[in-house]
Amino acid sequence: ESATVDEHTLFGIASCSKAFTAAALGMLVDEGKIRWDDRAINYLPGFELYDPYVTREITIRDLLCHRSGLPAFGGDLMWWGSTRETNEILQRARFVKPVSSFRSKYAYQNIMFIAAGAVIPAVTGKTWSDFVAERILTPLGMNSSLTKIPVPGQVENLATPHIRIDGTTKPIAWRDNDNGAGAVGVNSNVLDLARWIRLQLGRGVFEGKRFYSADVAKEMWSPQTIVPISESTPPLPSFLKPKWSAYGLGWAVSEFRGNVVVRHYGETDGMSSVVALMPEKNLGVVILTNLHTTSLHTALVYRIFDVFLGIRPQDWSTLYLKVRTNGELKEREDRKKQEEARAKTSTPSLPLDKYAGTYQNELYGEATVAQENGKLVVRLSSSPTYVTNLEHWQFDTFLSRWRDPVAGTTYVSFNLNSRGNVDEMKVNVDSYIDSGEYTFSKK
Repeated sequence: ESATVDEHTLFGIASCSKAFTAAALGMLVDEGKIRWDDRAINYLPGFELYDPYVTREITIRDLLCHRSGLPAFGGDLMWWGSTRETNEILQRARFVKPVSSFRSKYAYQNIMFIAAGAVIPAVTGKTWSDFVAERILTPLGMNSSLTKIPVPGQVENLATPHIRIDGTTKPIAWRDNDNGAGAVGVNSNVLDLARWIRLQLGRGVFEGKRFYSADVAKEMWSPQTIVPISESTPPLPSFLKPKWSAYGLGWAVSEFRGNVVVRHYGETDGMSSVVALMPEKNLGVVILTNLHTTSLHTALVYRIFDVFLGIRPQDWSTLYLKVRTNGELKEREDRKKQEEARAKTSTPSLPLDKYAGTYQNELYGEATVAQENGKLVVRLSSSPTYVTNLEHWQFDTFLSRWRDPVAGTTYVSFNLNSRGNVDEMKVNVDSYIDSGEYTFSKK
């Protein structure tokens, strides 16, 4: 049954929650309980990073502006779709290897925002969820919004997430990401978020009530980390390439047609959102979608910006549809090339039961490989999402079709030692939340 979305329909806003974490910490800065440049380990004694120098020096400000030196989205499978609690996530962060030196480059990092969110209970004794609800949502009158995952059936007017698989749009289940609260914890609707953007445009004041100081408002929108500027994707116009781009505290800042834009995108399973502000024009836009796509809401934001600026709008919808279509076409072509290049007549080096066993990765923990109904099945023990049926691809590499559609289709390869026994498994991951290859050693 398909119901109409209205202004009360609740969506997961995912990373648009990062600005709520920054604002909550800003309130604690105003109260003198913390400072932006306090060291994180003063509040999070169990928090440890790969480099002891970074563990010691990283500040609350650093947690909020993506300059930790860790890879973009690195380590995200540790929390996303997993049963791990926040404390374990922060302790395991030490296994995520940096890709650049500390504070030298921008790389989008969810684990740092989970750590930032954990500063709140360390200082106040209240969970991130309770603090954000009590100090921001309730006084703003964001009465439908939640800082916990909504339970279908218990919450009325709840959007159903959707994902495109092989060019077809399909409904999927809500994801419980409460363990990643500081990065992705808010669920809201456009009516409530209109109040949030009025607070933002009011530099911390809403209907005469001050939530945080003008200094905190300025700090959140001030460039902290330079973001590399990439060329516009054809057929998008070249002027879309901004003249400058940076990340503040919980917000990205850049420009559009010469106007400062403060915005954030959010992506969670089957949902995409954007909160975009043009402060000089006192304009704020919220777009929530229950489809995993960044192209649709970006087209709508630019359409609204053009109309508001009195410019004859480009046909943004057609342009962004073309970008998406081109992307899907390239994916299909890449898959076809891989299919043509594989050694179809090759066979696994060993009988299937020889690949079975328990494997270990220091970051992601244990994985098991078992033979079920004549096929190999891989399970990552603390991530119920990551269960996959393997189909032979070539040699000792198997095509991995994850049972959770969000995890996509990737590869799992096995390495043999000099004695002809399997000694490690390489799990390839390629989802919107993380991509890379992770090595698990056989126990």
